[in-house]
Amino acid sequence: MVETIRHDILIVGSGLAGLRAAIEAARSSNGKLDIAVITKVQAMRSHSVSAEGGTAAVLYPELGDSLESHAFDTVKGSDYLADQDAVERFVSAMPGEIYQLDHWGLPWSRREDGRIAQRWFGGYSYPRATYAEDKVGFFEMQTLYDTATKYDNIHFYQEWFVTSILAEAGEFRGFSAIEMKTGTFAQLLGKAGIMATGGSGRLYSFATYAYSSTPDGMAAAYRAGIPLKDMEFIQFHPSGLIPSGILITEAVRGEGGVLLNKDGDRFMKKYAPNKLDLASRDVVSRGMMTEIEEGRGFKDEATGLDYLHLDLTPIGAEKIKTRLSQIREIAIKFRGIDPVEKPLPVRPVCHYVMGGIDVNIDGATRLKGLWAAGEAACVSINGANRLGANSTAECLVWGKITGAEAAKYAEGRPRPDSAGEKVQLEEKRIFDGIFHGSGATNPYEIRDALQKVMAKDAFVYRTGDGLAEALRTIRELKAKDFLHVEDKSRTYNTNLSDVLEVESMLDVAEVVVAGALARTESRGAHARRDFPARDDGNWMKHTLAFRGPEGPRLEYSAVAVTKYQPTERHY
Repeated sequence: MVETIRHDILIVGSGLAGLRAAIEAARSSNGKLDIAVITKVQAMRSHSVSAEGGTAAVLYPELGDSLESHAFDTVKGSDYLADQDAVERFVSAMPGEIYQLDHWGLPWSRREDGRIAQRWFGGYSYPRATYAEDKVGFFEMQTLYDTATKYDNIHFYQEWFVTSILAEAGEFRGFSAIEMKTGTFAQLLGKAGIMATGGSGRLYSFATYAYSSTPDGMAAAYRAGIPLKDMEFIQFHPSGLIPSGILITEAVRGEGGVLLNKDGDRFMKKYAPNKLDLASRDVVSRGMMTEIEEGRGFKDEATGLDYLHLDLTPIGAEKIKTRLSQIREIAIKFRGIDPVEKPLPVRPVCHYVMGGIDVNIDGATRLKGLWAAGEAACVSINGANRLGANSTAECLVWGKITGAEAAKYAEGRPRPDSAGEKVQLEEKRIFDGIFHGSGATNPYEIRDALQKVMAKDAFVYRTGDGLAEALRTIRELKAKDFLHVEDKSRTYNTNLSDVLEVESMLDVAEVVVAGALARTESRGAHARRDFPARDDGNWMKHTLAFRGPEGPRLEYSAVAVTKYQPTERHY
């Protein structure tokens, strides 16, 4: 039996993009539209809450910063694969978002004159990372969630697992979902939808992401016929704490922390002589891996992981305790090191996906009535490499844009009566095929094998042979009979949700690796040892992956260039 729930606008995901979209849809429609926010976790446990260091915006042009500087830094950081019209829209909108959050009550850190404070981040020409100590994501989420709860027409469906996008005659109709508390299978029907489901970082075991950050939303779009764009570009943040992978924010280096090898050498002077530790993340991560591979790293005895040192002591004890208090707490709790006294062991860690669901500059997908925003989407402002502090900012800008666009689309339209036969087919696939299914292969072993091959062959440095082997392995894993559960309970069946996540992980990992294998160049976060140069003649284009019967079918689209022609990057 399929339960039917109806609203005007359906938003999947309760992170920064989803909450900002809900608020804007409610505001722009003057409370006339009924809005649902569907999230597989409790709303304040969305991964956005973990963002630490800053949100980028130009606040003080009188000090030399400018919208053009922010735009150029972003395009350069992207290794020129960003769509420049989208970047221009982004940087223009961001100052207003900072002040809007300020008016809603976000406790931004302040300068001595009382104005909002900003700090340096990697790849920037000016300090424009707006911060609230080192808890930016928490305070932004708290502010948006509190604001959203003030609207009577915003309804939260917490701990609901969305399994598919429902469409009919080329138009969005809704989503199918499982209420985890009861196991109820439902179709949520709406006039318009927004995907704000975040990234897919748990394709890697060593990651800064929450364990819930699996690519369910991306996979649902992919299965619904919407292409995924530029998925080969995975960002590896330079400073993941050993052995947990917990993020040590770039703000540490922005405040004066330095990276050191086992010889005590500040090695980034070799790889980025001007920006040093504050070069773009792809440059720093490659520098770190080169140091490790050439024998100038340390070895963690417990895990066997190689690492380097991130030394916070130049910052000074007082500044660490005030501006980086959460980082100090994390280091003490999870590593037993007080960074006031000793350096932290770090190595590159999976942190962000530059690609995502293909959308236009308004966040609209190819399915009429469906938008996407935040890390789940690829506008693209990040191209081949994202600059720090642009991610939370992107969530705010396109959360607002998609919320307003979806509200405009929904006003005056009738609610759909049904989503056709697909919801019955989806119920049968899940409950007859998986819940009551059987198989000899343990799905958790499939997940572990996938994460291992991604770490081995789709990490900071890649080769054609390694990517081809990874693609073969992923396809072998997909063919195994892992789609079954041992737990037959309907109540909070995490075994079922885990298996559904693994299924999505395999689909999206196949897209990542296929795109990486096809792209025979090095650009941004995609570094091929067998093709070490950037190739603008052949690869100044976006990858589009469509789902096909034999796997991803790759097509390509042009990059929007308005002002900045590609040149060699120097930091």
